[in-house]
Amino acid sequence: MAPAQTLASARATRSAPVVFGAGAAIGVLGGMIGLGGAEFRLPLLIGLFGFAALSAVILNKAMSLVVVLVALPARLVAVPLADVAARWPGAVNLLAGSLLGAWAGASWAVRMRTATLYKVLAALMVLMAAALVVTHTTTTFGALGLPPWARIPAGVAAGFGIGVVAAIMGVAGGELLIPTIVLLFGEDIKTAGSLSLLVSLPTMLVAFARYSRDGGFAVLGQNLRFTAVMAAGSVAGAVLGGLLLGVFPDLLLIPLLAVVLLVSAAKLARHA
Repeated sequence: MAPAQTLASARATRSAPVVFGAGAAIGVLGGMIGLGGAEFRLPLLIGLFGFAALSAVILNKAMSLVVVLVALPARLVAVPLADVAARWPGAVNLLAGSLLGAWAGASWAVRMRTATLYKVLAALMVLMAAALVVTHTTTTFGALGLPPWARIPAGVAAGFGIGVVAAIMGVAGGELLIPTIVLLFGEDIKTAGSLSLLVSLPTMLVAFARYSRDGGFAVLGQNLRFTAVMAAGSVAGAVLGGLLLGVFPDLLLIPLLAVVLLVSAAKLARHA
């Protein structure tokens, strides 16, 4: 295809209905499993809408931030703020690592060669697929029962790793945060979901601050309408997906979504 035809095709696929529909589809997928769906949005930004790896990550991060800001009040209705606040030590423990990890991850992302970033994103999508399967299909998922002297450094280390992954992929990190909170601090899944939002919000803001130092926000200014429309679709889809929660059995839905992530990872690796 000639360059002019390719450009025309890319512009056509970025029409408002297509962008909103894509965001809504991702939101539904995420909402049906209690997540924002940013892991599924990233390959669409690259494969369907033609953004380069780093630009896609920054746009994905912006939309993830919008989804988290919308989801947080709803989560606080389901789990009262007083209950969440009582668990602040665990959140602070993870934040001690995730804030550093977010800064480091964003720093590495802006310095990577584009081909390397594609490969790293592909590897992280495989990690997300594995986390998805383990989190949603393991019936004996419970706390590790670590003593405090081991739990604190483990929380910092886990938070750092999650912050790195979230910054590089442009996601909120809930797929990794929720099982970590359950395993390290023994919280139930519902409370862990609310705590994960409280941890991911400042973590994303730190990643944003780091990206802004290298002019990364330019892609947001150039694609503000696109970002707003897709974010609106993601929020609408997440609401619908939440209403469909439990309609499709996890034993059918989770493997299907994991396969989607693995196929997307393979395409990203070849894209490099």
